[in-house]
Amino acid sequence: MTSDITLFVNPTAGRGRGARAAQPAARVLRDAGFRVRTVLGSDAADALRRARAAVAGGTGALVAVGGDGLVSLALQAVVGTGTPLGVVAVGTGNDFAQAAGLPVRDPGGAARLIAAALKSDGGRPVDVGAAGGSYFGTVLASGFDSRVNDRGNRMRWPSGRFRYDLAMLAELAGLHTVRYRMRLDDGPETEVEATLIAVGNGSSYGGGMRICAGARLDDGLFDVTVVGPCSRRTLLRVFPRVYRGTHLSHPAVTTHRVAKISLAAPGLTGYADGEQLGPLPLTAETVPGAVRLLGG
Repeated sequence: MTSDITLFVNPTAGRGRGARAAQPAARVLRDAGFRVRTVLGSDAADALRRARAAVAGGTGALVAVGGDGLVSLALQAVVGTGTPLGVVAVGTGNDFAQAAGLPVRDPGGAARLIAAALKSDGGRPVDVGAAGGSYFGTVLASGFDSRVNDRGNRMRWPSGRFRYDLAMLAELAGLHTVRYRMRLDDGPETEVEATLIAVGNGSSYGGGMRICAGARLDDGLFDVTVVGPCSRRTLLRVFPRVYRGTHLSHPAVTTHRVAKISLAAPGLTGYADGEQLGPLPLTAETVPGAVRLLGG
């Protein structure tokens, strides 16, 4: 194992926490005997190019210092390479870190776990999802939730989870169901009338919304949550339960566990890890044990 590792930093994550977190994380890793270099990018494409160059250059680990967006970029760089991934979660949502049982907003603690894993087992295998030419670690969203993402991305205020909540309330005004064509694994294609369909490699999105509450990162399967037709009143009443994961028992909700899912619907955009994948149709497949995750 090389003692050179790379911090992959989003300086703007969590209102600047990314830049501040890089220093204590680097200090812990250096104290543990590792040589640390830092990679930044002028934008997402440049950051990914630099991360891939570090991996191709033989770095011993790529450590993402930021939120779910940066973890998503890091996945694109390490999947299929054998280079382990560390996460110093200091973003706004940190859903991947939460699902993996990693420290949140504790850069020193996260770095200590990363160092210990590098010196012992080299990390544990976790799954990712593959869809639209990209890999994702948390949830693929389509339907009401992806329209909320569309709206939230156009908003300049507020920030974080409150932006998502406000965008959701705005989208409620035009709430409508979508007729999906859905195929689970290699079964027949069926038509489903739904408010949203979420495909979970991890359990949550949007900063703790446990939409696929039973999902695990190491079982080789997606948890799929289908929210059927429901009124605005029902959605508002059930919405707070999403943060506890107890919405899954509601009569409007059905769940599936699959290794592959295809979704088609007119006028919908798919999002994964909060990042836009593109319009449906999309097919998502699990990639079991695709990444060695350090810590947790």
